[in-house]
Amino acid sequence: MRWPNRLMLLPFLAWLPSQTGRSVRRDFLVGLSGAVLALPQSIAYALIAGLPAEYGLYAAVVPVLIASLWGSSWHLICGPTAAISVVLFTSLSPLAVPGSADYVELVLLLTFLAGLFQWILGMLRFGSLVNFVSHSVVLGFSAGAALVIALGQLPYFLGINLPSQATGFDSLVHLIQALPTFNPACVVVAVVTLGASLVVRRLWPKAPALLVGIVLGGLVVWALPTLFASVPRVPAFSGSLPPFSPLSLDPATLLRLLPTAVACGMLGLVTSLSIARTLASRSQQMLNANQEVRAQGLSNMVGAWFSGYLSAGSFARSALNLQGGANSPLAGVCSALLVATFALFGASLIARIPLPSMAASILLICWGLIDFAGIRALFRVSRSEFVVMLLTLAATLLLELQTAIYAGVLASLFFYLKRTSQPRVQQWFEGDEEILRVEGSIFFGACHYLQLRLQRSTGQRVVIEAQHMNFIDYAGVSMLHQEAHRLRGQGRTLCLRRAKTQVVEELLKLEGAEKCPIEFQPPV
Repeated sequence: MRWPNRLMLLPFLAWLPSQTGRSVRRDFLVGLSGAVLALPQSIAYALIAGLPAEYGLYAAVVPVLIASLWGSSWHLICGPTAAISVVLFTSLSPLAVPGSADYVELVLLLTFLAGLFQWILGMLRFGSLVNFVSHSVVLGFSAGAALVIALGQLPYFLGINLPSQATGFDSLVHLIQALPTFNPACVVVAVVTLGASLVVRRLWPKAPALLVGIVLGGLVVWALPTLFASVPRVPAFSGSLPPFSPLSLDPATLLRLLPTAVACGMLGLVTSLSIARTLASRSQQMLNANQEVRAQGLSNMVGAWFSGYLSAGSFARSALNLQGGANSPLAGVCSALLVATFALFGASLIARIPLPSMAASILLICWGLIDFAGIRALFRVSRSEFVVMLLTLAATLLLELQTAIYAGVLASLFFYLKRTSQPRVQQWFEGDEEILRVEGSIFFGACHYLQLRLQRSTGQRVVIEAQHMNFIDYAGVSMLHQEAHRLRGQGRTLCLRRAKTQVVEELLKLEGAEKCPIEFQPPV
């Protein structure tokens, strides 16, 4: 009886004992590639959030460790993200000077509050929210996010100096305008990296292709400094292990930050769960959404005390985990430990990596995120869900990523409600009986449609075959009683045949068994 409790408290015990030397080596190499990718991104995101650069590194260590060890997804990697960094900056910059000690304290306190909110949702088992993200939304979001990330990396690929844009469409417009200023040296380095990665992936599928490509691109720049002097490198930084940061839990400050913390916490959860579900669908993993929500909350709660600002799932780094062939969350653990190691000892080495090489690697990751086969299959199977996929894809390009997820979920709910509001009804006559077989539940959204069908009926006795009716709400109960009274006034009868017990019980509650105008077969 103790083992399930131990798994809930220490979920990494489910996969850690089964590791072998081969799987550990594989996860280490994938984690190494992830760390190389995380370092420059984390620094950039910290600057976007108005924090000193080193806080990006801190956010890529402790929060990633906690989320990997206590999470459910095999491949989800957390850390600082562009969307959350922008939200933090716009929310907190009016309260303190960005980069100041007071500003840092507010960011870490908000991180703790957001993590606490996420953890509470996980304990209340709200992970089922992920069920509202349909497969069509996942397909559209993953394709759109891949295009957005690719558009954000093309300026580095081409050597164009462009500021970060809020949406993929804005990035495309500014990129087209700046195309004449591209840097040929950057393009050469990026093409060498991309070509080397593709060759390695083709000839040695199990080798860390992206890491090999990045190293080769760096060697080209190092060997020919005159030709490639204009190629930008990863910004230099001075790193250290994440320091302990005691939080001042002032009630007035907590209340002031609470609304923003709840909004940021929901944004992080929706983003992380969407990415986790996308990866799970590609790797055939059964995702424990409640465990993942708890892990996200715990990572931010603990991370805040170790100088890590608000983290969430990273699409690019998680996709690298999946495509690199990570066997378990150990790859995320290795990535976090290697980020800490590089921060301490490898800052000068990391600063030699060309930005075009990083961009080429990310472009290769983005290509693998677009599920062309899944999109074609969706088009063949369901045109309405294909429309949802297209809407999500368009929203991802035209809106910010988190808004696109909401738009996709709302589109899915709209088509679901539209479909359920018109349940399939088969109709035929048996003598003076008119039979209506309703294949669906009667709820507020379907009442009007079914009431019209009943009002058009002509049989002396109208029988609803209700064996497929799983539930009925108050609106449905009121509508059936109203129609039964109307038919009785015309000397006709409304009867429910083979209705389930819970449906009959709900119908009898309104007027009682003796006064109920509806007949039942078999009798109640």
